[in-house]
Order: sequence, then structure tokens, then C-alpha cells
Amino acid sequence: MLERAQPLTADRPQNFRAEFRATLALAGPLAAANLLQMLVHAIDVMFVARLGDAALAASSLGVAIFGLLLWTGSGLVGAAAPLIAAELGRRKHSVREVRRTVRMALWLSALVSLLFMGICAAGGPIMRATGQPGDLAARAAGFLLILMWGMFPMIAASVLRIFVSALGRPTIATAITFGALFVNALGNWVLVFGHLGMPALGLHGSAISSVITSALILLAYVAVIQSDRRLRRYHIFGNWWRSEWSRFFEMLRIGTPIGATILAEAGLFTGAAFLMGRIGEAQLAGHTIALQIAALAFQIPFGIAQAATIRVGLAYGARDHRGIGFAGHASLALGIGFMAFTALLMWLFPSLVLSIYVDVDDAKNAALLGFAMQFLVVAAAFQLFDGAQAVAAGVLRGLQDTRIPMVIAICGYWVGGYGTAIYLGFWTPLEGVGVWIGLAVGLILVAALLIARWRMRARLGLLPA
Repeated sequence: MLERAQPLTADRPQNFRAEFRATLALAGPLAAANLLQMLVHAIDVMFVARLGDAALAASSLGVAIFGLLLWTGSGLVGAAAPLIAAELGRRKHSVREVRRTVRMALWLSALVSLLFMGICAAGGPIMRATGQPGDLAARAAGFLLILMWGMFPMIAASVLRIFVSALGRPTIATAITFGALFVNALGNWVLVFGHLGMPALGLHGSAISSVITSALILLAYVAVIQSDRRLRRYHIFGNWWRSEWSRFFEMLRIGTPIGATILAEAGLFTGAAFLMGRIGEAQLAGHTIALQIAALAFQIPFGIAQAATIRVGLAYGARDHRGIGFAGHASLALGIGFMAFTALLMWLFPSLVLSIYVDVDDAKNAALLGFAMQFLVVAAAFQLFDGAQAVAAGVLRGLQDTRIPMVIAICGYWVGGYGTAIYLGFWTPLEGVGVWIGLAVGLILVAALLIARWRMRARLGLLPA
């Protein structure tokens, strides 16, 4: 089936309906891979939770630091997506140009991984500086010292995922992530509790399982790329020692704002958790559950945004202004349409949605559920804007426009969003609901400004000559 997939450099769709189908065909497997990746991480939580609250808290702290760095690094090398797509759209010497881009993206993966692993190694002092208890910080730091070895495989795998998706093989990402689900479950079962003759390593066993899983994911991408006839012809692992500094710095130019944008958005929601912690434990627990549901729904428009970058990038490389419009509008319609559906689910069936993560019939969860339902009402309201800002950022990345969207994200999330959250959370009776209204304000501001920039793309000189 993979061999019969049509290359993305084929004749471009000539109308909106054809582009919509092409975008959906690319976005579907990517969104599925995103959802499966969340399940891979959820497996760690399921096993660690059985070790007790202290182990779960330590892993949560470690993953918070690791995850923030991983997302930033993945955003940085995400510059490979618009560059590869544009090269394929131009159809001129694309094999050589794509190979150079992937090679420099892998170089960048190695360099940024070394930097971020250094930050992870300093996790203990960082956590103590934020006021975390000494014992908890020590356990989390030990967990992070093991987990950090998964940084390079995960970031490098994101580069190869971009490559196979841009070449018309998005189902590879879905299949590999699906396999990782079982590998991580087996690894946790064996290493956390000591089965199959292995010692029970507890929290450290979960970290080792994550590192093994990430390494196998990377090796799986390498194996598939080397065995697929169309992917193999790019020889992306050949002459890996050769530098292409102009391409490297072009990736930094495009990718650094992408990483900063992701850091700004992720930091907003991480910062909201600290605000909730100061308001009360029950509100923080409700916030955590509601945020998990919102994050689960977000994986679909995030996959659509990834597809949008590639589809718009192909048209950009071909200098096809009409195709750029088709690709962008199709992606926005898909993203906003899906989030309208999730908004209705949260609004009409909040108990059903919450039951994914918590027992809604258990009396001890009454306070948590009460706050979570309040927050879900706000989450339902901002679902459309969350999907819109994600996809709008994706279509602008396809135009290799990342610096101004970064400024919009930082100002919108941190000045408008976090400022509103602090004011409503601590200076009005709204408390936790006020914090969530602040999150909504940030998303609405960023979505409105990014869509306005997309609509003015010709006037702002973002289209190819």
C-alpha cells in the first residue's frame, strides 16, 4: 500500500474540494500518530501511578522539564517541513536538496539535544530553585538523568517523521507510533515491577523503558526508509559528515521562531498550573484533568497543522498562489470544523468526556469534578480558537513565515493571556475559572492575529514572486 502512495510532487489539485481531500489524506495519519503518542506517554503514567503518589509526583516534575525541552527542540527542527515541501514543490534537483535539508536537520537534532541534556542534568537545582521539596526534587532529578538520554532519538525521529510525511508516506508515522505503544507497555511491565527475571527498578525502570522505546522508534524509521524504494533513493544517511552551513543557518532562521512559539504556548499552560496551585489543590486537580482533555482534542488540529505546513509548502515551492490559497483554506476548514465538534461534546456531555480520565461516580472526586466541569465550559468556548491558531501557524510556516507569528504568540499568550489569568484569578472572585478565561483570551488573540496575517499574505509580501 505504501509503494502505491502518490508522490506529493504530482499535479497539484485544481480546486478546493480536491485540495481538501489531499489535506485530509495527509492529516489523518499524522493526527492518529499524535493521539497514539499521547497514549505512549499515558502508559508511563499508568505504571508509575501504581508506585504511589511520591513516585508519580517525581515523574511529573521530570516529564514537565523534559517535555518542554523536547517540544521546543522538535519545533526547532520542524523547519525541515516547509523547506522539504518547498523543494519538492519546485521539482528541481529535489533529491539532492531534500537530502541536504534532512542531513542538516539531523545535525541540528544532535546539537540541540546536547544542550537540552545539559539542562536536564541540572534538573535538581532547577526544581529546588522553584521551591520544590528536597526529597521530591532529588527523586525527580534522578528520573530526569535517565530520561534525558531519550532526547536525541525523539528529536531525530521527528525529523524523519517530517521526511516520510512530506514524501507521501504519513502512515509510516502512525504504524511506528502504534508499535511503540506495545514496546513501552512491555518495557514498563518488565522494568518497573521486575518481570521476566529483571529487577524491579520502580521509577527508574519507567525512564529506561522510555529511552529504549525512543531509540527503537528512531531505528524503525531508519529501517523503513532504507527498505522503501521511493524513500531510499534520497540517500538521506549518505555522506552524513558533510556540512551544508547555508542550509543549517536557514533552518535556524526558520526553526528558532517555531521553537520559541511552541515554548510560549506550552509555557502559558504550564504557568497556569502554578497559578492554580496557589488557588487550591482541588482546583489544580480539576485543572489538570480538564487540560488533559483539551490536550487530547488538540492533537487533531495539531496533525492538521503539520499537514498544512507541507501542503502550503508544496504550493509555495511551485510558486502557485492559487494552490497556496486552496491548501490554507482547506486546512483551516478541517481544523476549525473538528474543534467545533469537540466543543459540542464538551458542552453537551461533560460527564462522559471527564470519565475518560476519572471515575465520575466516586464521591471522593466530587470537588475535582465540580471544578473540572466549570473549566470544561470555558474549554468548549475556546476550542475553535485553539484549532484556528494551531492551523494558522501551520499554514504560515508553509510560507516560511515564522518570526512575526512568534512575536504574536509571545505577546498574545503572555501579555494578553497570562496577564488576564493573573488578574481574574487573584483579583476577582472567579479564581480558577478566571485563569481559564485568561487562557481563552490568549488563544483568541493569537488566533485572530495569525488568521489576519494569513488573509493579508499577498499585501504583506509573503507569497513567492
